[in-house]
Amino acid sequence: MELRVLQYFLAVAREQSIVRAAKSLHLSQPTLSTQLKAMEEELGKQLLIRGTKGSRKVTLTEEGMILKKRAEEILNLVQKAKQEISFSDQVIVGDISIGTGETDAVRFIAKTARELYRTYPGIHYHLSSGNAQFVMEQLDKGLIDFGVVFGPVDQTKYNSLEIPFQDTWGVLMRQDSPLASKKLISPQDLWDKPLIISEQESTQEGLSAWLQKKTGELEIVATYNLLFNASLMVAEGLGYAIGFDHIINTSCGSSLCFRPLSPKREAGLSIIWKKYQIFSRASEKFMQKIKELMTQE
Repeated sequence: MELRVLQYFLAVAREQSIVRAAKSLHLSQPTLSTQLKAMEEELGKQLLIRGTKGSRKVTLTEEGMILKKRAEEILNLVQKAKQEISFSDQVIVGDISIGTGETDAVRFIAKTARELYRTYPGIHYHLSSGNAQFVMEQLDKGLIDFGVVFGPVDQTKYNSLEIPFQDTWGVLMRQDSPLASKKLISPQDLWDKPLIISEQESTQEGLSAWLQKKTGELEIVATYNLLFNASLMVAEGLGYAIGFDHIINTSCGSSLCFRPLSPKREAGLSIIWKKYQIFSRASEKFMQKIKELMTQE
């Protein structure tokens, strides 16, 4: 399967039309249709559901959706490889991709990038947000260079450096909530409250251990992947969101407030990368600057 044909397929998926895709690719419609048909024959699967004469809209089959996802990953990796090879013998420029959850430790990444920018303004940064599973999947596929994750690291798969930050857990709530008058939130305070918790936490034992109850014994009204979305649920009065401090602005004028947990619960962070990973020159400089700044913290 040629990369060129993958690009054709993605154009059709994007345009939802062979006619429009052919125009955008500067190809004739019969040529594009022939290429797509040959791809389907090669894979032995139908990838596209072609509309009738009255409707030229094209939709993807289940197999087509799978190919679309993988084709995007393949072409992104090819583009990244081209850039790294092109810049290998020139001044230090390039892209650094970082996957991270919502954490105040991103400030440390930003500080590193700012310091590096003074010497190497040709380095550009791309941040992807998601939970630990998302970050590690992206790392394993080679779609990002570094990941920022909470908790222990699988040392058989990744190298890591602990970031000199601790994220503090607490409860995000409305200013007019019954618990807003408290300075600290205990497990018992939440036993009878509607809770909004992280998807990741809902499958792990850390939160259950702190709450002294299993999640099945609590009123979990919603789970979230990004705390910002959870904060909108909180603002509408759905419940109390358990998450990290400094992610949502609760300063003067906000309808929300944040209260830390008691006993205190913190999460350590690490920056990770695949074992035996070959860094680009830009990534090497980034890692050197990370280590340099860590010694100053």
